[in-house]
Amino acid sequence: MPRCCGDFGEVQRTLRELLPRRSSLRENCSLVGGTDVSYFSSFRGEPFALAGLVLFSYPELEWVDQVFAAVPVRVPYIPGYLSFREIPALLEAFEKLRLLPDIWLVDGAGAAHPRSFGLACHFGLLTGIPSVGVAKSRLTGISDTPGSLKGDQVPLEDKEGHTIGVVLRSRNHVKPLYVSVGWGISLERAVSLVLSCCTRYRLPEPTRWAHLLCAAQKELCKEEVDRDY
Repeated sequence: MPRCCGDFGEVQRTLRELLPRRSSLRENCSLVGGTDVSYFSSFRGEPFALAGLVLFSYPELEWVDQVFAAVPVRVPYIPGYLSFREIPALLEAFEKLRLLPDIWLVDGAGAAHPRSFGLACHFGLLTGIPSVGVAKSRLTGISDTPGSLKGDQVPLEDKEGHTIGVVLRSRNHVKPLYVSVGWGISLERAVSLVLSCCTRYRLPEPTRWAHLLCAAQKELCKEEVDRDY
């Protein structure tokens, strides 16, 4: 594991070169996965990351399966390097899946990242499954403000004017989402997929349910961790 920000950044730049240049998502997507990671501390104060993965049928958006896993946190929070903190828990949960989705909707950035390699890129690359970054806040980039109605969107650009994502209004009169390519999908299709997974809420259903799963399992995981001491 890299020991400093410089090492982390070099890993991100190296892995970024492994991202496919073309979409590998099949035309008829039938299973969408959502991810979320939350945190808790043991009674000794040791931090743990709790990852939740939830699978939904598509386009019906019916619940199919869910898994979760908690692992000790070995990397401190450093802006721009979140994936090194969360990937171990996500991969631990991933190993429990009985079915694999066609696409991941990841609670975090994809290409809309200072080194163009956010959590969605990292998770998609390691699992070999196309992925989309669906961030609740802007990590980098500049944009205008989209209209206030669901589906309104504007490009998110870097300092050179290159499009790195889309600022998307996923529900009328709510804060927008920041959608960017993770691994193996075009930006246009990523935005369309995210929007079609948003129903009555700001977040797409797979990531919203992954968040709810983490919240529901946090106390149980904390009790299990404390019993192990």
